[in-house]
Amino acid sequence: MAVNALRTELVRKIVLVRPAVEAGERLGFLPGDMLAKVNPYLRPLLDSLNDILDYEQVRTYMEKDLVEIVPLAFMRGRTLANTFMILDEAQNTTVTQMKMFLTRMGEGSRIVVTGDSTQVDLPANTTSGLADAVRRLSSVEGVASVELDARDIVRHRLVKDIVAAYDEGERGRVRRRAR
Repeated sequence: MAVNALRTELVRKIVLVRPAVEAGERLGFLPGDMLAKVNPYLRPLLDSLNDILDYEQVRTYMEKDLVEIVPLAFMRGRTLANTFMILDEAQNTTVTQMKMFLTRMGEGSRIVVTGDSTQVDLPANTTSGLADAVRRLSSVEGVASVELDARDIVRHRLVKDIVAAYDEGERGRVRRRAR
């Protein structure tokens, strides 16, 4: 959607955003400049873009600042007009971060927020900004929410079976605890 909106000039720019949250491991100090430090967190966005566009087109769009990939923390203070903003891994935002991101929207902009509520990597007792936003914004005109399930998995055919096996294991563990 974002690439199509850029190509048809509905927007002037695409901004891809992710929170820098580790998935259960502590990576510690990462060497290099800021780009080298945040690259591991932002790499999945670049991988997805390369699935849609060829390498040279991605490089050209990034060099011309038509596509920007940025950590969530760097969004504070910005207002982005005529921009298609995508926040990925939103289940790992706090409520404050989600509010900050959603309020970056300027005139002519669109926002898509994606996340998997079963894969929250926030500290215990921290409310997911995604879960909070879905609940809080459900009655706001112009905001829509779409919930996907295992039928929507488009990765390797085994991924559906893997997800089902984990889900079944989780249901069994909940039943055993309830006894």
